Amino acid sequence: MAAGLFFVPLSFLLVLVVPWHAATSQQVPVLLWSSEGSLWSAQPSAHGGHVTTDLQLGQYLDAALSTGPRNVLLFLQEKLSVEDFTAFGGVYGNKQDSAFPNLENIMESSPSSLVLPAVDWYAANILPTYLKEKLGVSPLHVDQSTLLELRLNESIPSLLIVQLPYANSAGVMAAKDVLRANDEVIGQVLSTLKSEGIPYTALLTALRPSRVTRENDFVVGSFGRQLLATATPTPAYPPLSYNGTQAFPCILFWASNITVSMDREVELTNATFRETSDITSGSFCNSSAARLVLNYNSGIRIVFELASRWYPVSARPWFTLNRVLLFNGTVNATFLAPQVNAPSNYSFHCEYVSSLPTHGPLLVKNTTDGSPASNWRLTITDFQIQAFNVTSIKFNYASDCAGFFSPGIWMGLVTTLLFVFILTYGLHMVMSLKTMDRFDDPKGPSISVPQNE
Repeated sequence: MAAGLFFVPLSFLLVLVVPWHAATSQQVPVLLWSSEGSLWSAQPSAHGGHVTTDLQLGQYLDAALSTGPRNVLLFLQEKLSVEDFTAFGGVYGNKQDSAFPNLENIMESSPSSLVLPAVDWYAANILPTYLKEKLGVSPLHVDQSTLLELRLNESIPSLLIVQLPYANSAGVMAAKDVLRANDEVIGQVLSTLKSEGIPYTALLTALRPSRVTRENDFVVGSFGRQLLATATPTPAYPPLSYNGTQAFPCILFWASNITVSMDREVELTNATFRETSDITSGSFCNSSAARLVLNYNSGIRIVFELASRWYPVSARPWFTLNRVLLFNGTVNATFLAPQVNAPSNYSFHCEYVSSLPTHGPLLVKNTTDGSPASNWRLTITDFQIQAFNVTSIKFNYASDCAGFFSPGIWMGLVTTLLFVFILTYGLHMVMSLKTMDRFDDPKGPSISVPQNE
């Protein structure tokens, strides 16, 4: 079923909070509008509470990009939830105290507008990559000053990205002030395009929700429920994806922490998952081999080489992480990972993929090629990767590196067997008891047993 369409003023989002409140724990809103009319008029409405998936969002964007303007403007905010519109927006046309006066006027006056209150947040995160593939151009990060210097052409496609911050403070007024400042930026940028008479299609969304309820239902690898109140929560960002020449990803990678150390320790998690720039240059994928390259501004480069092979014994193809390569300028190291394997239609997950012996090293130093691997350390926490049979931005079922018989299960089995042995021995002793065939009568003569001498 298609995602919900709402051709209404932005202030009407207040009415939508109740049906979407239970589903917005891991969703972000996506607002679309265009200077050209009738882009989404043929799309049907959907039931309340529907969450738009990446495939459905792609269908709406395909309709706009195929018939609408080729100049696309993406306003990408750090955090945003539909509750922000209801908490800080105008109510039923009253915009005096609204944090979004420009945005509300734009949505009401645009020839085409579309509001998707609940979109899977990982789908919003791949929007820059998706639009880049569809338009065939590299994204250009701009602000209002650089936009004045640009000369856009109606016939030449362009992808402009405007980064918008969100309040780091937990205060209500601080959040409202930042949202109001972002609204002013949106108004100024669109005024510039309107003054130059450039047709455009614009989107507003966020990298992650600003308000997450306690019912966190999105887990990348289904790692299980946290039982302790002090447990570390799952980081809120989607998997890193590489599309290649396809419209949708062919490699997915996720981790909660990536640490590389040689002379010093470098933490690369934020640079991998939270930066909007493309760091996967040099990667490739096909049906039998895949290579994921992570390029960092610090000069470090991590390469995962995977291969898929058919195994007649199991009657199915399996993939293996053949090597992990680390580069830092002219210095490089190679690690083998023969234990990182799974059926090709699965993903692979492990709590620790590390070269440290304390974590049961799955990365084995390769000293045969002369690389100085002994000086390098690589630790990836909550490692999950899939490079074959990827059908969406979500991982397939995960083959976990943890054995079925964990230490806890072994302790339970040994304790149970011990109690079963004690019970069996006790029953055997009870069943071996024999009663006497004659008894002494305390009121009668005692029993005398004659003895033959």
